[in-house]
Amino acid sequence: MPLALVPYDPQWPRRFEAIAAELCEIGDPDWTIEHIGSTSVPGMLAKPIIDVAIRVTDRAEFERHAPHLVRAGWRVGSRVRTHPVMVFEEGGERTRIAHFFAAEEWDAVNQRILRDWLIAHPADARRYEDAKITAANDAQHGRGTYNAGKTAVIQEIVDRARRDRGMPSVPVYEK
Repeated sequence: MPLALVPYDPQWPRRFEAIAAELCEIGDPDWTIEHIGSTSVPGMLAKPIIDVAIRVTDRAEFERHAPHLVRAGWRVGSRVRTHPVMVFEEGGERTRIAHFFAAEEWDAVNQRILRDWLIAHPADARRYEDAKITAANDAQHGRGTYNAGKTAVIQEIVDRARRDRGMPSVPVYEK
């Protein structure tokens, strides 16, 4: 199945709000939930999947709430190794991804840092979008994977954003 990057949809922020409200109802009403990923950057081409970052106290809090989320249709799992992830599918298509981060790591979450940087730096947003297009085309023609194909550009942008915040560089590839 080809990777579908689609034009920015102005409904994505509203979809995020509905997903966040649902997650707070199923999980914890006190969770901090933010829209991350390309659908959170106005004007950017993206896979039509809403990514959210959820701040939990610690891994044990995630484990306590995971069964409730599973009953609501979420499933645990992805190839991400750095933090718990749950996905939600509709009609056999992944439509939502929830990333759970412990409170102690929240301020250093690369996905949040990247989102903020891309919104504030349109030239880097265009550069990232170009990298996504190239990576999608390469993946479609068997020349690597989509995520690996865009990692170098993400790493460079996140390094700059982290440096701007006085933070050290860390690897962005999580799989």
